[in-house]
Amino acid sequence: MGHLPTRAEIEAIAAGIDAVVPPTPQFSWPLLNARAGCELWVKHENHTAIGSFKIRGALNYVSRLVAREPGVRGILGATRGNFGQALAFASARHGLACVVVVPRGNSAEKNRAMRGLGAELVEHGDDFQAALVHSEGLARERGLHWMPSFHRDLAWGNAVSMLCFLRSSPPLERVYIPIGMGSGICALIAARDALGLATAIVGVASEQAPGIALSFEARRIVPHPSTTRIADGMACSTPDPDALGSILRGAERIATVSDSEVGAAMRAYFSDTHNAAEGAGAAGLAAVLREREAVAGRRVGTVFTGGNVDAETFARVLGGEPAASARAAPARTGSP
Repeated sequence: MGHLPTRAEIEAIAAGIDAVVPPTPQFSWPLLNARAGCELWVKHENHTAIGSFKIRGALNYVSRLVAREPGVRGILGATRGNFGQALAFASARHGLACVVVVPRGNSAEKNRAMRGLGAELVEHGDDFQAALVHSEGLARERGLHWMPSFHRDLAWGNAVSMLCFLRSSPPLERVYIPIGMGSGICALIAARDALGLATAIVGVASEQAPGIALSFEARRIVPHPSTTRIADGMACSTPDPDALGSILRGAERIATVSDSEVGAAMRAYFSDTHNAAEGAGAAGLAAVLREREAVAGRRVGTVFTGGNVDAETFARVLGGEPAASARAAPARTGSP
């Protein structure tokens, strides 16, 4: 990811982004605190205009792209949903075309949201990796800018919210944050270091999508197929090498959580705060609850990264059905 941004650099990015996407709140919910046995501060990135943290990264990336390449006609990338919504939102701000490639059988509700934001959807392949490979060739064919799923400009844009989180909360001993392709955790690392804090950062991966956890342990890329059926946003089979490098330098460790624990955390968020969480959005809380004894009496934080869960899936999770049955679609690999 290159050098990390300074506080001044993040604040300069925030000056343009905050007017479009107001800062999201962070709350310490009494019922969640009692459940977790600690003082837990939750950063509600589910309260953005697209229900996901990815919006600021896309705004920063596209703004820099247009300044660098004023003749760009449009953007094309691969997605499972939240990233695609962010691309469509940011592209529309600059009058650019937006094309997103999704795997066959992708979330119908996320597909509808992307189209509603003006994106053209192309369905290709049975998993994210197939969609990603197809998107690169399609971008060349159509003469559009291909947008990667991880890039420094994405992380720096997302660092705007993470800087706000760390400055607006009481001092936090550690923060748990879900990992997809890595722009969220790299943003948190950048904000922590820009503020000169000692806060430990714990990445959270799915036990059913352990590629990033295995790669962190081995200190090299270790691909692994994803079988998670509830945490789409963490269903990544092959970590990005630049993201892994930053995570190795800045994260304390990576915790893993099961689909069942993610489902329980989704229910906890709804019961204790009346917020609907998607699987990846609840993974940080799932890790806090798994490590309840370790965080007892401490002040910790977690990032609620998104709330874009399909109604049918959410109904099944709230009903207590096993997480593995919460989605009927085949297991996929790749990135959100």
